[in-house]
Amino acid sequence: MAKKQAPTPPAADGGEKAGGKSKLKLIILIVVILLLAIGGSVGATLFFLGKDKGGEEEKPAEEAASESTAAPVKLPAIYEAIAPAFIANYNYQGRQRYMQVSVALMARNQAELDALKVHMPLVRNRLVMLFSGQDFGTLMTPVGKEMLRSQATAVVQELAQKETGKTVVEQVLFTNIVLQ
Repeated sequence: MAKKQAPTPPAADGGEKAGGKSKLKLIILIVVILLLAIGGSVGATLFFLGKDKGGEEEKPAEEAASESTAAPVKLPAIYEAIAPAFIANYNYQGRQRYMQVSVALMARNQAELDALKVHMPLVRNRLVMLFSGQDFGTLMTPVGKEMLRSQATAVVQELAQKETGKTVVEQVLFTNIVLQ
């Protein structure tokens, strides 16, 4: 009454176990090869990068001394805010738009910056003209704002060169910018 199940051939059981073991060996082999490749690339990178550092350390004392005297020493940055903030209006797509920007000048020499302060009305005039001549659509992008900042730096440096004989200002920074 009980049904007998057909016995499974022993070759089939042994074949599955042998196939499982070979798959496991293959996976282990692939992992080992990947680890060796990663280790080799890290080792090669360290070897080649370490070679450059060693060359710098082996410079003669005379060369190192000449390089240290040739490199200019940077003074600490001095920031001068220009108050009040600049406001420019634009006609963009048939609507009235505004830009308000707070500006700070970065310089390294206080005496030169004080000499430029004498010409601050001229600096403000040039910046107002620059800001009001921009396209509002371009200013809405980060790239447009950075372009305007670099143009403002160039304008102030040109004016400083003309009036004081030195560029004085290293950067013009926008500490606040509002587009509406």
